[in-house]
Amino acid sequence: MRFTPTPIEGVVIVDLEPVSDERGFFARLHCPEDFQAAGHPFIPQQTSLSRNAKARTLRGMHYEAAPHQEAKLVRVTRGRIFDVAVDLRPESPTFRQWTGVELSAQTGRALLIGEGMAHGFLTLQDETDVVYQIDRIFEPGHGRGVRWNDPAFGIEWPQEPLVISERDASYGDFLPGEA
Repeated sequence: MRFTPTPIEGVVIVDLEPVSDERGFFARLHCPEDFQAAGHPFIPQQTSLSRNAKARTLRGMHYEAAPHQEAKLVRVTRGRIFDVAVDLRPESPTFRQWTGVELSAQTGRALLIGEGMAHGFLTLQDETDVVYQIDRIFEPGHGRGVRWNDPAFGIEWPQEPLVISERDASYGDFLPGEA
């Protein structure tokens, strides 16, 4: 695996290093020792799937309130997404900044998103599946969100969403003390 930092500390692009032959290829998707050696300790405790029927479906921007923050490794197993992380850590030099990357089943690229980030994505094609590996067990009641188009972040989405849940569409303006 290759680990490439983004402008936001704690958000890292993880690329496969496949070994190919006449059958196709083989690649590790996660190895705790490799993540640790690269300075990004991450051990999943839960794996979840998000199935999305339509292109331009937006999910996010979600995070877990302290002290239940979580890190996650996001990978597409079918289709393509534009994946976004927003830094909600008030003490961070990149507070309220965002980074985004295209993830697809074809490339196998993943995004490691550290604690203290809001996360969301926009599907870029129909029938897109997104797998999350999360470093803690989900505990109901701690989920929060910020609006996908909040001017406090200025996220440059590649397309306007067509499908968005009522909950995700109704998040208010971000207030720095709420993360």
